[in-house]
Amino acid sequence: MKSATTLAARLTVVIISLLITSACRISYKFNGSALDYSVYKTVHVGEFPIRAALVYPPLQPMFENELLDYISKNTRLQTTDGPSDLVIEGEITGYNLTPQAVTENAYASQTRLTISVHLKYTDNKEDNKDIDQTFSAYKDFDSSMMLNDVQDELCQQICEELVQLIFNATLGNW
Repeated sequence: MKSATTLAARLTVVIISLLITSACRISYKFNGSALDYSVYKTVHVGEFPIRAALVYPPLQPMFENELLDYISKNTRLQTTDGPSDLVIEGEITGYNLTPQAVTENAYASQTRLTISVHLKYTDNKEDNKDIDQTFSAYKDFDSSMMLNDVQDELCQQICEELVQLIFNATLGNW
């Protein structure tokens, strides 16, 4: 008799637990986007001309393509060339090389490539979400290497990092 009562009590606890957990709904978004797609449907990504003192011509299309690809993979927004709910535009304002890790004979053993992008993000649905900010990212490389030999790879890595920073600050709403 005692074991039947204990079994009934345990069964009741299990049933109540199942009912409680089935009544609760936990929702996660794994795409990184925090957009309400009933409000936001379109985005315009403008050109990002190079306004830096040093110019690496492939950088502009590399950055723009990376940004467009990232947005299309991580949101359901349609890109437009005309009026849109969201506008992302700006310019590449910095492309700098600086010596790092100076050795005992005053030579740099590492060089840092830094790229800066000034971004203007306009939310045409809510004014308080607009952003006007500069983002920077860098990669170091061995000074014994020629920049021409590592430039494409470094720029691609830096563009990927910049796009993630920009996405998180704008569409990701982190």
